[in-house]
Amino acid sequence: MDFNSGNGGGGGANELHNNQFYQCEENKPLLGEMSEGNNNTKLSAGPCKRSLHHCSSSGMRYKLLHEGDIQVCVVKHPRTFLSKILTSKYLRRWEPHHLTLTDSSLTSATPTGYMETSLSYSSIEDLQLLSWDNAPKYCVQLSFPGGTVLLQAANSYLRDQWFHSLQWKKKIYKYRKVLNNPSRWDVVLKEIRALVDMALTSPLQDESIHQAPLHIISTLLAENSNFSTQDHENIIVAIAPLLENNHPPPDLCEFFCKHCRERPRSMVVIEVFTPVVQRILKHNMDFGKCPRLRLFTQEYILALNELNAGMEVVKKFVHSMHGPTGQCPHPRVLPNLVAVCLAAIYSCYEEFINSRDNSPSLKEIRNGCQQQNERKPPMPLRLLRPEPPTPPSATLLHLSANPSPPQPPPSAPSNPAPSIPISSQTPSLPLSLPPSVVNSSEILVELERNNNSTNARRKAGPSGGDREPNLIDCLLVSPAVNTLSIQLPAQADRVLGCFALILKMLSDYDDWRPALASLLQPIPFPKEALAHAKFTKELKYVIQKFAEDPRQEVHSCLLSVRSGKDGWFQLYSPGGVACDDDGELFASMVHILMGSCYKTKKFLLSLAENKLGPCMLLALRGNQTMVEILCLMLEYNIIENKDTQLQIISTLESTQVGLRMYEQLCDRQRELKELHACSCSHTPSTV
Repeated sequence: MDFNSGNGGGGGANELHNNQFYQCEENKPLLGEMSEGNNNTKLSAGPCKRSLHHCSSSGMRYKLLHEGDIQVCVVKHPRTFLSKILTSKYLRRWEPHHLTLTDSSLTSATPTGYMETSLSYSSIEDLQLLSWDNAPKYCVQLSFPGGTVLLQAANSYLRDQWFHSLQWKKKIYKYRKVLNNPSRWDVVLKEIRALVDMALTSPLQDESIHQAPLHIISTLLAENSNFSTQDHENIIVAIAPLLENNHPPPDLCEFFCKHCRERPRSMVVIEVFTPVVQRILKHNMDFGKCPRLRLFTQEYILALNELNAGMEVVKKFVHSMHGPTGQCPHPRVLPNLVAVCLAAIYSCYEEFINSRDNSPSLKEIRNGCQQQNERKPPMPLRLLRPEPPTPPSATLLHLSANPSPPQPPPSAPSNPAPSIPISSQTPSLPLSLPPSVVNSSEILVELERNNNSTNARRKAGPSGGDREPNLIDCLLVSPAVNTLSIQLPAQADRVLGCFALILKMLSDYDDWRPALASLLQPIPFPKEALAHAKFTKELKYVIQKFAEDPRQEVHSCLLSVRSGKDGWFQLYSPGGVACDDDGELFASMVHILMGSCYKTKKFLLSLAENKLGPCMLLALRGNQTMVEILCLMLEYNIIENKDTQLQIISTLESTQVGLRMYEQLCDRQRELKELHACSCSHTPSTV
């Protein structure tokens, strides 16, 4: 049956339109004036009449219907006496149909009979409930030109559910059509307010009830770029009630990001965006599924940073997310904030990373690292220094005069100098720098490489050099990264400072520190950030907080996630790319680790293999933790090389605290030997 080709209708139509019916909502805006503070820029809506059924005091809620089974009857408006007889209630018939409520029409799964053609929402003139005495039970009336469609449900609840669902579909279709083709700005704003009010007051419960208006408005903003900034703010204020309990869709997030960038000092950012961002941080479960939510949060924080005393505003915002109590009640806030910080920090180096002239690829870094490990001649890669290697001076020829294959390290003389084991282990390594520019950090790195190569040859044998180096090893030995000069633009530098400050603030909260340490344990930063002195200096505060925390779940995250990978402990130790304090943070990390369950022979062996040089230098400066480490290495026989043992003993005897602890060690060893000898002498002989 064609529902759209009717005529004007006769007197019989009045039979279905009497004063006892529930009146439907008029197609007029439902919202009047906005708040008094904004009435100077908001347009008022005309008077409206709310549906009596819609505003009933019962407070019933219904699920939005998308399809269902129902009885259908179509009544044509009669114009003659014969047609009145043919359309009387005694001759009416009902057809069962499975109806689907699409975005634009009401269709049947079996397009026959009354529902041979779909009923467009635009052709529905009126939507009401039948309630007179002799009317069929549980019916919804849909008036169209030339007739009426009656839908009969099984009970009153299903009838009301069909009524509100059809009403919602019809109205949302109208608003989508009007706002997709805007004519005047005052009409657009008035319709947006009416759409928001309809969504807020609807008795239907469904995710699309609030999301559909947001998508309509986001499409409007995306397709119309000629709105002024004031128009944008009016729209944001109008849709603010919908955002209290809903995430903005991706297109709307992009619009919000643009507003934050262009007008960071707008009051809309503080008054409207703040609760939206707070809800995102509290309830979002995965930024990977909605990256624009993360980008909007990032731009909002940067807008706060642009205000007067921006850093203080950012601090207050982070504090408001944690709450005044000692335990944050929202478990998703910290992971979401960390995700925003990591993405923002990566964006600071993104331009540098994408530049092939500045940033070496990871494959090239690894190739350069493997060349150093295998002692092969350097390849003419972009990674290596542009200047040719400097020939060795005459004073150093005696250190590399033997061109034969590498032999086991020779025994050191009785008074070893710190520079002797440095060059004796590298007979065939070409010198790339003059001896005059070698500094103490390079000496420490070379000493650690010597220890690592000796231990690797002792443990792994000929196949030990085939392992794939990790990222921090590449940062240590790659000349390109060691000499990398990173200069960020002014805006990127401000972004880096803002989000590094947030990471510092997160580490100040005791309840957040364990989870923060766990999230940062894999070092989730680009290699360019680790080679940037400003970033590692800012992040040092966070690592120091981890090193000062007595909880094992916190300070254990200073170590690597698994064997074969390096962690913050290696990165901030002497010789690491982030160490700038001559080992003070390294000593703090060793102290807290040795104070817990890491006072083991395995941990001491790792220090002896990788960080013996820094431990000795710090012990020479009187660091008590390092003195204790060296004494434990001697007590547990960690060091097998006699010459190295003599160097450790000489180091201990160079300071008062070291001499005292070494004498105590000797006393314990002497007493242990005497006790052992005494127990052996009193052992009865066996017959």
